Amino acid sequence: MIDFTGLETRPAQTWGGLRLVPLVRREPIHDLRLHAKVYGDELSMVSLPDRSCYTAYVPHAFVATWGDGDTPAAAYGTQLGEPLRHMAVRSRRRMARRVDKRRLRFLPLHLAVEGFLALHFGGPDLAWEEWSRQAFTHGLSPRVEDVYYGAEIAGLDDALKVFEIYPGQCGLLVYAADSLASAFVVPHPEDYRALHPTLIRDMYGELIYDYALFYPAADFPAVIDDGLVSSPADLRAQAVRHEREWAAFHDSVMAGGLISAPAQVEDVYRMGRYTLSRFLPGFERKAENHIGETITDADGRLAYLKTFRLSVAQTRRGHLLSVLAEHGWSLPGSAATLRISEAALGMRLVQAGFGHLLRQDVLDGYRKQVNERARRTRPGGAASPPA
Repeated sequence: MIDFTGLETRPAQTWGGLRLVPLVRREPIHDLRLHAKVYGDELSMVSLPDRSCYTAYVPHAFVATWGDGDTPAAAYGTQLGEPLRHMAVRSRRRMARRVDKRRLRFLPLHLAVEGFLALHFGGPDLAWEEWSRQAFTHGLSPRVEDVYYGAEIAGLDDALKVFEIYPGQCGLLVYAADSLASAFVVPHPEDYRALHPTLIRDMYGELIYDYALFYPAADFPAVIDDGLVSSPADLRAQAVRHEREWAAFHDSVMAGGLISAPAQVEDVYRMGRYTLSRFLPGFERKAENHIGETITDADGRLAYLKTFRLSVAQTRRGHLLSVLAEHGWSLPGSAATLRISEAALGMRLVQAGFGHLLRQDVLDGYRKQVNERARRTRPGGAASPPA
């Protein structure tokens, strides 16, 4: 579980379909800080462990510095130069790269997204006859997922501009139509003040884009019984009670899907007493599913967190790949676990964008079986044979 110990919620602010919930630390973390790294007008190219290359234009990157010392707060920013055809390419050896003895550079959310894209990326590990030659030679390459830029989320830009930053604030939970969109936590309030605007440059899922566009945030008014208030002290006591009730409601209901999200955790880098990790969910199809990255200390205390909520389609793809991998990419075994026919599983692979992994003759046979079954169960069609 993600341990939010030491972080407290403060009253939320709403703007359109968005609800922004601040997270405050009573005791900021001083020996781990996030700093600026500006790339100028260059693209970044990263060499992955399998010697393939990952190239991306990243609007900002974080550098974590650990140890004692007075260090500046983080910033962000990079721009594309002109003309584009003359743009230089800067080579990076890893997604998380050690800059010097006490500094580590990593790209926010890219660690988490890379982990999701690399999920069972190699494809079938046994030469089952149903899989195509491409499945064995190239696996799931290319593996593509769609995301939305923060500036495309309706109201997010305005919400961040008018948002009141609380004293001691070290994080923020972003909700769209009261569905958790993203969580962001940093070690120190100064880091948060510098990195607050970068939320508009983060990646968000399709579900969040739709919710922010079409659904307003619900209203949770705090109603005080005037019969219990006879002095300013009574009024303050009632206000504190409502704050505590809001925090309890948020922790147990609204953020419950995130707190219990990680099913797979991978340590990426150790830096002093801190560990940079990324996590994947259990891909439960009727639950929230978040991917993300964390920095935690030796006791599991959360210093940094950034999450991305998967869409329903992305969750379905992750669930499908996980089931296939669990059964050694055996279609009959996977279909039995999913309680569907082997032909229906083949069609699910097509709908999920993995149809090219199947041999064409096998795929045609599955499609014929599914169409024949649909014809027989359609009103006016032939009666189905007895079992």
